[in-house]
Order: sequence, then structure tokens, then C-alpha cells
Amino acid sequence: MKRQVSYQWRLREVMATRGIFAASDLSPLLAERGIELSSVQVWRLVTQTPERLSLPVLAALCDILEVTPTDLIATRAENVAPRRTAASGADVVDLASTIRPKRARITPDS
Repeated sequence: MKRQVSYQWRLREVMATRGIFAASDLSPLLAERGIELSSVQVWRLVTQTPERLSLPVLAALCDILEVTPTDLIATRAENVAPRRTAASGADVVDLASTIRPKRARITPDS
């Protein structure tokens, strides 16, 4: 059985509980900790779920918001049933052996 792992980025929720409601309010706080991000990068960090995140940025966010990484990232893992495949032999038709093209015959017009 396979396990599917997913996560939820909760930065915006945690920011709201700390009274920070705008992404622009986060930029100077990150800069104080040596993290220089453009306003667009900070906005994406707040509004979207990041695919990659550097540990210095994560550490700075945890310091600013006084939380741990588990407060910012909610993880979930669940079992996934294997995909069902067609039963071998019973209802499967081998088209290569049953459907064969017929050779064309060209006859002269008489």
C-alpha cells in the first residue's frame, strides 16, 4: 500500500493571529533578520503554497511570528489504494490478432 503525503501552508493564518494582515508588513521584518526578498516574492510567500522554501527564510518566519515550523506547515499522510487494472485474459481482446487489415487489390478497368 502506498502513502500519499501532502501539506498545507498556513503562513497567512498565523500572520493574522499575530496581527499582521498585509504581505508588505512582513518585508521589513524579514530584512531585519537578513532575508532580502522582493515585494513580489514576499507576496507569493504569503498568498501561495511554496514548492521550495529555504531554511533561513523558514527560520526567520518562525522567529518573526514566534512559532515553530509545525505551526506554519500542516502535514498529512494517508494510505492510497493501488490502482485497479484490467483482469488479465477474461475480458481483454487482443486486437493485433483479431483485427488485421486486408491487402488492397488493384484491378485494371476492362
